Amino acid sequence: MALTCLLIVLLCVSLSLLFVNHAEAGEVGVSYGRIGNNLMDPASVVQLLNQNGITSIRVYDTDEAVLNSMANTGIKILVGLPNELVASAADDPSYALRWVQDNVKRHYPDAKINGVTVGNEVFNQASQLTSKLVPAMKNVQAALARLGLADAIKVTTPIALNALKQSSPPSQGAFRDDIAQSVMSPMLDFLDQTGSYLMVNIYPYYTYKDQQGDFSLAYATSGQNDGVLDSGTGVRYYSLFDAQLAAVHYANRRRGHPRVHVVVGETGWCSYCNNAVASKENAASYVNNVIRSTHSSSGGSAGTMGSNRTLAVGAAGAGTNGDFSVYIFALFNENQKPADEQNFGLFYPNGQAVYQVDFRGGGGGGGGGGTASWCVARSDVGDARLQAALDYACGHGADCSAIQPGKACYEPNTKAAHASYAFNDYYQSKGRASGTCDFAGAASVVYQQPSGTCDPKAASWCVANAAVGDARLQAALDYACGHGADCGAIQPGAQCFDPNTKVAHASYAMNDYYQRNGRTARSCDFGGAGSVVHQAPNTGNCVLPSRA
Repeated sequence: MALTCLLIVLLCVSLSLLFVNHAEAGEVGVSYGRIGNNLMDPASVVQLLNQNGITSIRVYDTDEAVLNSMANTGIKILVGLPNELVASAADDPSYALRWVQDNVKRHYPDAKINGVTVGNEVFNQASQLTSKLVPAMKNVQAALARLGLADAIKVTTPIALNALKQSSPPSQGAFRDDIAQSVMSPMLDFLDQTGSYLMVNIYPYYTYKDQQGDFSLAYATSGQNDGVLDSGTGVRYYSLFDAQLAAVHYANRRRGHPRVHVVVGETGWCSYCNNAVASKENAASYVNNVIRSTHSSSGGSAGTMGSNRTLAVGAAGAGTNGDFSVYIFALFNENQKPADEQNFGLFYPNGQAVYQVDFRGGGGGGGGGGTASWCVARSDVGDARLQAALDYACGHGADCSAIQPGKACYEPNTKAAHASYAFNDYYQSKGRASGTCDFAGAASVVYQQPSGTCDPKAASWCVANAAVGDARLQAALDYACGHGADCGAIQPGAQCFDPNTKVAHASYAMNDYYQRNGRTARSCDFGGAGSVVHQAPNTGNCVLPSRA
């Protein structure tokens, strides 16, 4: 029995290690596409990258002007051999050698080239080249080795997620039958032997757009959510990105290569496309969450190693050169791409930000300005851990007076609500600095204001709920006027008598009572006849006061 238990423990640990990154935190790069006729020149791009702390880029060719501009900047560059050259590189080793000499060696090391992608999504974009892909990779690798560059510059190829026949649940991840044995097995052999990595383009945006009923937006954007359980392993994933990345790891395992690292060659979210899920808010939430999890050094999935959210992007690693983990797609909005791909950019062509992104931050916003963010409690960690974290926040600078009994933010009186208030006050008071929204895993940063956020300094009003009927409104009005509200203004001939309706008079009286009693949720209940609003109500010529 003891031996059986030991074996089970060892199995669980080994599965956990599959998704845990023991290396340093991953690096984030950006895909620098140039399919547009209004983009800034490469020299200006270098300035833009430096201003935003972007230290690694992926380009899709070896454009002379781009590589010359990147020279001696320290910016790492992943260059590409385009699909149209794959066949030539596969069929003729001397062609591959000349290409590497002319397009890589000539610029290196002034341009800090750290990898070559052979083709891009060949299975999708140029399926006739499928059989040529691995031979081309091998010939480019041989050329790099001959020129003494193979240790510094790795060879890979980006595949799309649909190279997997199944990616959900992650533990069932497997490559398609038409490529699994014929292409992926020799490719993974090659990557393993050369110390390189598999590159995968992952877009939860498209998955969510097509399958909105299957999971929440928060799960798709890596925000706060209840997670999705993989019943095959018992692991709960809190991010579609993490789940899809984990599926690739499982697919690698099924081909006998669990040690081959995975790098995400493209991921992003459309900020303006012809569908309801494309928005700047969703894009900012997704991209910032991916960056934050990539920079995090605490990898692992919920259910493995005791972590509270899946950080498979960190677990992906970055090949033996350790240069990067993920590339955000894309640097610019590109006006000559297909319509549904034109607005994935972090920046407009003139360098203005489409939305704010913190490339330097890890584990919480970048401090001060930039992307709006909030620190919220994770209800799944349990009340005991939330209470301990709440006590820490309140004892180390958070102003927790508003969540005391009878105060404005006491309701809802739940551990999660009180903890979220305290955590966020602490986080904001520390300038949203990196590491100030952790609380031993009891909190997480979100980039959309949580519903029901209580701000004791914000204006608020108590208004009558017309649906309860005149009898209940009259009872509430009488209670308010009899317990401290100043109802003189709604008497006949007075300033707020008109409009002479039960709803208007009750709203005035209930709001006056609410303002005098600390604007607590309880002071605007009136047996369900009142509700708090955060926009000034329209009551004709009568202005309801707020004491914010």
